[in-house]
Amino acid sequence: MAETLGKLISQAAFLSRRAAVTAIKSGRVRINGKVCMNPAERIESSMKIAFDRRVLEIPDLSEMWYVMLNKPTGYVCTASDPHAPLKALDLIVPAPPVRLFSAGRLDKESSGLIIFSNDGDFVDKLTHPRFRIVKRYVVRLAAELTAEDQKQMLRGIKDDGDLLKVLSVRSLGGFRYELTLNEGKKREIRRLTAALGAPTLELNRISVGALELKNLPVGEWRKLTPEEVKAALTPDETPGSGTY
Repeated sequence: MAETLGKLISQAAFLSRRAAVTAIKSGRVRINGKVCMNPAERIESSMKIAFDRRVLEIPDLSEMWYVMLNKPTGYVCTASDPHAPLKALDLIVPAPPVRLFSAGRLDKESSGLIIFSNDGDFVDKLTHPRFRIVKRYVVRLAAELTAEDQKQMLRGIKDDGDLLKVLSVRSLGGFRYELTLNEGKKREIRRLTAALGAPTLELNRISVGALELKNLPVGEWRKLTPEEVKAALTPDETPGSGTY
């Protein structure tokens, strides 16, 4: 069955759907040797697709994978770093018959919930702020956050041109806090707590939208159920309480 060019480029080139559309409209994609700038172009299996003049292996989109992984520290989420000795994808054993990419990332020093899929639309909706999919983290800091610090986290702190902020913060005791965000700026939590004089010592993501780690052991993975896939894309309608 034919698929659209935008969807195929997203899957085959490891791009979000938005990035795939931009690449196509920029003239970077050829079909049978001719530039095609229409993301809605229907693609048949007999066609040869090239991205930046590199012929792509078109993935089988008839089998969609949605995977939840409890990432340990020490592993990276990118699949493209040839020098990374420990990749989170390598924990998904046996290897899936399709190429997976992550819905957002956790840095090497962080642990917790990572979602992988070969469904570009699903990944895009989980990661883009406009879809309001919130993420919850438990962090252990080097110092206690004062009430004013926590209010400042809610208001936001400018750092290197970015506004870093949380939707809510809740003290768990022992310099541990539960933070809720709906954006994923690079190392956002670590930058935010460092700016407040309380560097992050441990960071664990416990949920993405309706998906929670619960009893999934560290280093283990499982497929999401169809019900979980649907629930994962339900936006959070609860206003941030700002609890502190």
